[in-house]
Amino acid sequence: MTRTTGRTWVRLLLAAAAGDAAAASGVALLATSAWLISRAAQHPPVLVLMVAIVAVRAFGLGRGVLRYVERLLAHDSAYRLLGDVRADAYRRLERLAPGGLAAFRSGDLLARLVADVDAVLDVILRVALPATAAGVTGAATAVFLGLVLPAAGVATAVAVGLALVGVPWLVARSGRAAERAVAPERGRLAAATSELLDGAPDLLAYGATGQVLDDVRASSDRLRRAERRSAWSAGFGSAGLVLAVGAACWVGLAAGVPAMAGGRLDPVLLAVVALVPLALADVFAPIPAAALGAARARPALARLTQLRSAPEPVAEPDRPLPLPPGPHHLRVNGLAVRWSPDAPWVFTGVNLDLPPGRRIAVVGPSGCGKSTLAQALVRFVEPGGGEIRLDGVDVRRFATDDVRTVVSLCAQDAHIFDTTLAENVRLARPGADDTDVRDALRRARLLDRLESFPAGIHTRVGEHGERLSGGERQRLALARCLLAGTPVVVFDEPTEHLAEPDATALTRDLLAAAGERTVVLVTHRAVPFDLVDEVLELAPALDPGPVLSVR
Repeated sequence: MTRTTGRTWVRLLLAAAAGDAAAASGVALLATSAWLISRAAQHPPVLVLMVAIVAVRAFGLGRGVLRYVERLLAHDSAYRLLGDVRADAYRRLERLAPGGLAAFRSGDLLARLVADVDAVLDVILRVALPATAAGVTGAATAVFLGLVLPAAGVATAVAVGLALVGVPWLVARSGRAAERAVAPERGRLAAATSELLDGAPDLLAYGATGQVLDDVRASSDRLRRAERRSAWSAGFGSAGLVLAVGAACWVGLAAGVPAMAGGRLDPVLLAVVALVPLALADVFAPIPAAALGAARARPALARLTQLRSAPEPVAEPDRPLPLPPGPHHLRVNGLAVRWSPDAPWVFTGVNLDLPPGRRIAVVGPSGCGKSTLAQALVRFVEPGGGEIRLDGVDVRRFATDDVRTVVSLCAQDAHIFDTTLAENVRLARPGADDTDVRDALRRARLLDRLESFPAGIHTRVGEHGERLSGGERQRLALARCLLAGTPVVVFDEPTEHLAEPDATALTRDLLAAAGERTVVLVTHRAVPFDLVDEVLELAPALDPGPVLSVR
C-alpha cells in the first residue's frame, strides 16, 4: 500500500468516526431536549437546567460540524480512491488492448470504466459509512435505554436489529433481480447508444435507423423498469424502518407509564424513553438505499473483476532486459500465431530478416494474417510458435513498452481524436513543440494542405477526423510515426479505401518519408519492385509448411 493510499484510508477512518459522532449527537440532542422540557415543566431553579441547556446547544452545533467534517473527509477520500481505481482500470484496458478487448463492446467498456467504477464510490459513501454510523449509534442507544428502562432497551435493540439486518435483507431480496439487471443493462444501453452515434451516417444513408432506435428504446425501457423496481424496494424498506422505530417508541411509552407509576422510573425520564427511538429514524434513513447500493455494486464490481481477470494477450517478463543500443536488427524465425489456445492458426512458419534500413513488402489476400503479423511485430499478440528476435534477443525478454520504442505500427484504422491536428500528431511524443509537429507533417507531405485551414495545425478535425479525407487521415497517422522516431515502422494497409493511382502515390510518399528507417509494408495491393528491397507473399496458414514465399 502506497503512502498516499495509506493516508486515504486514515481519512476514511476519521470520516467514519465523525459520522458516528454526528449520528450520536443527533440522538443525544433529542434525549437532552426531552429531559430538559420535562424537567422545565416542574419549574426548578434555572441553574438546574443550565447544563442541559448548554448540552442542547453543544449537541446541535456539534451535529452540524461533525456532519460537515464527515462529508468533507469521506468525499475527499472516496474520490481519491475512485481516481486510483479508474486509473488502474484504464491501465488494465491498456494492457489488454487491442487483442484482449475483442470480447467487449466499446460502449460496454465505457460503462465499465465510468458507471461500474463509480460503484466503488457508492460502496464507500452510500453503504459502508451509513451502515457503520447506524450500527454504532443504534447499539449505543439500545444500551443507554436499557440502563434507563430494560424493556425500552430491548424494544430498541429489536428495532436496531430489524433496521440493520431485517430491512436490508427484505430490500435486497425484493430488489435482487432488478439490481442484477441494472449494471449489465446499463452497459448494453451504453454500447447500443455508442454504436448508434458512431454509425449514424451509414444508418441514415441506408434508412436503417428504425430498427437500431427500437433496440435502444427497448434497452432503455428495460433499464427504467429495473430502476423502478429498485425504487419500490427502497420505499418498502423505508416504510419498514418507520414501523420499527415507531413500535420501539410505543413499547417504551407502554412500559414507561407503569414503571413511573410504580416508582421504578423517574417521571422526567418518561419523555426520554418514549422519544429517543424517534432519533434513530434519521440515523436509519440511509439503510434501504445502502442495501440497494450494495446489491447494485455487487454486479458492477464483478464486471470490474472480470476485466481485471481477463487474460493478457502478451505476457510481461518478470525481469525485463534493457534494450541494446541501436542500430537495431529485427529477425522473425518460424513465427506462428493464433488468437487463443483453441483457435486455428492464423499463419505458421513466417521468416523475416530486417537489418537496419531494409524495406520489405508483405502482400496477400484479405484474411491471410497480414494485420496479425503486423500486430505480432509490435507485441500486440503473443507468438504461438517460433520467435521474434531484436538484436539477437527474443523480444519476450524485453518490456513491451521498450519494444514499442523500437517498432511502431501505423495502422489502417489509426484513431483520429476530436481535437486539433497538432494534438493528434503530438500523441506520439507529448513533449514535442509545434516546430517538431510541423516537421513531421511536412515529411508526411501534409503540412501545405493543413496550413490552408482556418487555424492551421490548431484546427479541430472533428470526430474520427471527419474533416479530413481518407488519404489525409492516413498521412496524419504517418506523421505520428515520424514524430515518434522509432527505427522500425510497420505500415498496415496504408492505402486502404484509396483508388489505385492515389494508393501508389501515397505508398511512394510513405516510403520516402520513412527515410533510413526499417520498413515493413503490409498491403493487399501489388507493390512496385523499385520501392522496396523485397516482396513477400503471405498465404493462409497451411499445416505443415511455411506460408511466406519470396517473389
